[in-house]
Amino acid sequence: MKTIIMTNICAVLFSMSVTATDFDKDTFKTSEGELTITFIGHGTLMMEFNGLVLHIDPVGSYADYSKLPKADIILVTHEHGDHLDVNAIHLLKKETTVVAMSQKCTEKYTDGIVLNNGDSLTYEGIEVNAVPAYNIKHMRSEGSPYHPVGQGNGYVIHFAGKKVYVAGDTENIPEMANLKDIDIAFLPMNLPYTMTPEMVADAAKMFEPAILYPYHYGNTDPEKLVERMKDQNDTEVRIRELQ
Repeated sequence: MKTIIMTNICAVLFSMSVTATDFDKDTFKTSEGELTITFIGHGTLMMEFNGLVLHIDPVGSYADYSKLPKADIILVTHEHGDHLDVNAIHLLKKETTVVAMSQKCTEKYTDGIVLNNGDSLTYEGIEVNAVPAYNIKHMRSEGSPYHPVGQGNGYVIHFAGKKVYVAGDTENIPEMANLKDIDIAFLPMNLPYTMTPEMVADAAKMFEPAILYPYHYGNTDPEKLVERMKDQNDTEVRIRELQ
């Protein structure tokens, strides 16, 4: 396991004159200010906290990144084209941007920091933990998993004590039972690549996030998850446009 601590030692003046007005947002209070999450689409999210901007799996199919705020941190879960878009990274990157990704991603983008499962990164007070994301059940026709163990990341992101889990492309893997005190979770629900609503409900039972957003759900009806979760009073399910 490695831990990377990075500090922006340059005074950078950046005007966020363009905002993501075309997308839905939710705002959460933390002990050090507000956390705003913008729901861009599919597996793509933007988070803003204390003047910092974090983009997760930015892909140009879901947004015009020339019109969105530049990134302080970019996290890429894995190398598939609906999660890793080199052009989107170039549009979002500034001199001080930290780009963190799994090892497999470096075959397509070479200017990033590699985080393997279990590694951590801290930048300007935001801590990021890379956690496993992989398939157990769903396989390609030749019998290999869509997402092999060890090749992709989920991320647990700490915003002043509020913990956000972005699972990446994964199933309800045993390692989810190790997650603790997750305030906000994004779990994928898109067959055959990730989970069924039943599998997402099972995953939620393992670590009981306060708020659960199904994301990357393709043609799966998210209301099926709502039905599955109706007796889990510790978790609130929120549906947003994240197909």
